[in-house]
Amino acid sequence: MSVYTELSRPDFEAVLNGYELGTLRSFEGIAAGIENSNFFIDTQGSPNSGRYVLTIFERMADDELPYFMRLMKYLSHHGLSCPDVMVRQDGELIFDTHGKKGCIISCLPGRTLDELNLAQLRSSGRALAQLHLAGREFPEHRSSPTGMEWLSDRIGGMMADVEKRYGEGSAMLLFDELAFQKEQTFDLPAGVIHGDLFVDNILFEGDEVTGIIDFYYAHDAAYAMDVAISLHAQAVLPGEDDQARMQAFLKGYGELRLLSDAEKAALPVLLRLGALRFWVSRLFDALYPRGGAMIQTKNPEEYRKKLVLHRAS
Repeated sequence: MSVYTELSRPDFEAVLNGYELGTLRSFEGIAAGIENSNFFIDTQGSPNSGRYVLTIFERMADDELPYFMRLMKYLSHHGLSCPDVMVRQDGELIFDTHGKKGCIISCLPGRTLDELNLAQLRSSGRALAQLHLAGREFPEHRSSPTGMEWLSDRIGGMMADVEKRYGEGSAMLLFDELAFQKEQTFDLPAGVIHGDLFVDNILFEGDEVTGIIDFYYAHDAAYAMDVAISLHAQAVLPGEDDQARMQAFLKGYGELRLLSDAEKAALPVLLRLGALRFWVSRLFDALYPRGGAMIQTKNPEEYRKKLVLHRAS
C-alpha cells in the first residue's frame, strides 16, 4: 500500500520489542494501493524470524480494527491462504506507534501481477469462492462502508467539484446511476466478502493463486457483489476479450460455489453498482488528495468507462 507514515529504524525496533519475532534486520516501504502505510520487515535471531508485513492504519476508526484482525486469523485457520495476524507478547493483535494503530501479519509466497491471463482468472475465481466458503461461520458482522447512504453523501458533497473538473456529463451520470441503484432490491445469499479483490490483493505463483491479502474492506454483503467487484477489478479491461475473461473467472468460482439463478440475474446490476462505488471513491481521492511520502492515486476515468460499458450492455 502507499506510505503516508514514515517510520525510522528505532520506530520499527520499538514495535518489534512487543513481539517474539526476533530483531530487525531490514525494512522497506511498499508503494502500491491507496489506503494504509505498509512495510516489509525482515527479522533475525529467533525461531520466528522471517519476513513480515507491518501495516499502519491511516483512515480506519480504532474500533473497526479488531474485526479485521480476528477475521484474518479466522480465515487463515479455516482453509484460506491469507495472512495470519501476529500476536503480541501481551496477547493483543494491534500495536500503537506515533498515535496510530498498526499490526504485523505473515508474508505469503507469490507475487502480484499487473494483468491476469485466463488461467489466472479461473484460479482467482476459485480463490474467491474459497474465501466465501471459509467465512461462512465467522461469528462477527460488519455492514458495508460504501453502502447507499455513503454513495448519496459522497455524490451530493462533491457534485459541484465533479462538474467543474470532469464536466456536466460526469455529474449527470453520477446522479442518474445513483437514482437507478436506489430503486434496486435483492434477496441474495450473503456473508463475509473481501470487497476489494483487485490484482494487487492477489498473489500468484505461475497461474495459481497462493494467497489473498488486504482485508480492510471486508464486510457482510451479497456474495454476488464480491463477484461483481472482482470481475471489474480483474477481468474487465475493457477490451474485446472481456467476456471470455469474465467467463474464466466465473468458471473458477463455480468450481467451488455455484451461483444461484437469482445471483446470475442480479449480476448485471451489481456490476453497475460496483463500478459506481469505485468511481465515486476514486473521484473523491482525486478531488481531495491527502499528503504522503509514497502516494498512488488511481484514475477515476477507468471506472466511469466501466460504468458506461455496463449501462449499455
